[in-house]
Amino acid sequence: MDASDELLQMATPSALLSLDGVIRALNAAMATQLGRSCEQCTGHGFVDLLHEDQRISAEGLLEHGATTKGLAMRVLEFPGSSTATVVCLIEARAVTDSSTGERLVWVHSLDATHDLYGLLIPFQLAVKAADLGLCMCCPGEQVEWLGGAPVLAALFPQASVPLSKMIRRVHPDDRSCVRRLARPAAAQSPWTSLRFLTERDGWRVLAGQVRRIQLGYGGPERVFVVIRDDTRSQARHQETLAEASAARERADAITAFSSALFSASTEQRLQQVVLARLAAAVGGCGALFALADDGRLRVASDAGIPAWEVDALLGLSLDEDGPLPFVMRTGQAQFFSSQEELARRWPGGDGLPLPRSAPGTAVSITPLSPEGERPLGAWVVTYDNEHTPSPEQLAFLTTLAELAGQALKTNRLQRAHVEMSVALQESMLPALPDHLAGLEIAVRYQPSRDGMDVGGDWYDAFFLPDGAVALEIGDAQGHDVDAAVFMGQVRLSMRAIAAHEPDPATVLARTNELLVAMDAPRFASCTMLHVDPRNGQIVGTSAGHVPLLQAHGNGSHTIRVLPPGPVLGIVPGTEYPEATFTLEEGTVLVMVTDGVVEGPRLTLDAGLERVGALAGRAVQDRLGVEATADLLLDAVAAVDHLDDVAVLVIRRA
Repeated sequence: MDASDELLQMATPSALLSLDGVIRALNAAMATQLGRSCEQCTGHGFVDLLHEDQRISAEGLLEHGATTKGLAMRVLEFPGSSTATVVCLIEARAVTDSSTGERLVWVHSLDATHDLYGLLIPFQLAVKAADLGLCMCCPGEQVEWLGGAPVLAALFPQASVPLSKMIRRVHPDDRSCVRRLARPAAAQSPWTSLRFLTERDGWRVLAGQVRRIQLGYGGPERVFVVIRDDTRSQARHQETLAEASAARERADAITAFSSALFSASTEQRLQQVVLARLAAAVGGCGALFALADDGRLRVASDAGIPAWEVDALLGLSLDEDGPLPFVMRTGQAQFFSSQEELARRWPGGDGLPLPRSAPGTAVSITPLSPEGERPLGAWVVTYDNEHTPSPEQLAFLTTLAELAGQALKTNRLQRAHVEMSVALQESMLPALPDHLAGLEIAVRYQPSRDGMDVGGDWYDAFFLPDGAVALEIGDAQGHDVDAAVFMGQVRLSMRAIAAHEPDPATVLARTNELLVAMDAPRFASCTMLHVDPRNGQIVGTSAGHVPLLQAHGNGSHTIRVLPPGPVLGIVPGTEYPEATFTLEEGTVLVMVTDGVVEGPRLTLDAGLERVGALAGRAVQDRLGVEATADLLLDAVAAVDHLDDVAVLVIRRA
């Protein structure tokens, strides 16, 4: 991948680092997340700008991202503002600076809005390891228990309780402390002690510390309370409570994990869910996700598995005599409680990510198999000590793997449907004439990046009976096969009408009447231009489509709004007004669909300015129409729009 400014033009936090972790460049979102200005961050070590307890995780992530060919992800906590820290799922991967050839590491925040609770896993693991508890104050004055020490979980038999109910169980003299904990003024408070009345053991002395955390970049802020039990209780009672808490946590984990799996609409999101949750859900220290492409392994891992182990598996044939290929061929799960057992049962251990420097390391390999079907992949979990799972743990792991296999099967069926739909749509898009006298034209089309739908964007360019050239761009309503078919009908209808009535306003008016008469269930936006190549005169009209852009030789640009008319297929008897203007020599005209200039975090006006500025620089730099079209299409990634897109670039020859 080439490192370029586009990597920093994302709306989410993004930074480019040297291989030793020094920040070379970053966007404003990343600087805000680090709690500093861009100038205060550039030239400093990325790890040094994080909290001390985050540095080991961050160092491992950067090392993994710089050296592996796979994916490296970690949940990291950033300083943020004075009132809240920010927790994000961060990806690190190696990139190459196209201008200098230097190897860099690109770190950026992934979208975790579909799995906000996955961001809390490191906190849940930390409090559990420290024998503490963790709860969250939710909107609506509700307190939700998030896990931790089993003995503390027993104090809150219900997973979610109203704050008022919890306050009633606090000693009257300490209730003001609870209210201060629930509404902190700073990002972190000191430990505060209070007396809490339990249902069975009477009064206990608890200590709480508040942390205000923002879940993901631009995500919601929540108040979390870390709880410490400062009283002693009987060992038998602790064991009973621990067993009940563990059972509840297992049930909660499988529910949360399965929900996250089935909310993942693509293989990439499924992989993200697995790598963010799997190791923590089963008590492991690392996780690897493996699929097969043409009989060879394609793998991704979290940062808990050494990069060299991951690299050794990339491209490995399924015919190899190793544990991981064996599981993916046969569907038979494998578990090794130690490295000694691996060496005894599988000499050499090829095809298995197991650190040779840790003789006590255990590993499990589970096929991702929809029930009763062949495996579609496998996942691997490593443990940092000798480990023999109970039958319940093995059943839990198998159940999760079957759910992942079913989700993977669903994603692939949907992807096959989309690929067929895209092929249908592309077959309906025209091939431009080899030569349009007096004009240079370049066109680009890109299907939806979401991978689940096909849209109805189209373009066209053809000769008119009067010797002029007709140019069209449009967008049919919908994102399915029917939208692609409807798009083809509209485009062919406009061609047929233009063969007899080349005037753009007449073409749109008659096309609209045809669609209304057909009682078409959809509508379409469109811009049509009548271009005279001899003098550059253009007559244009629009049916609810986005404006045109004109880029000039001095690097400036103009947004040209054609007289508005309603979209095609809705209002009978519509007459479409026209506008006449001239395409001067040395000027480029750009026609786009809305996916190029609109996105979740980008308004139409801002998007038009952005694309116009890019086109202006291209003309100033004397780029050809083909290079200009490529530049504008490459910029679509920063818009974060899921729709398909079309770009048409025109210049007088």
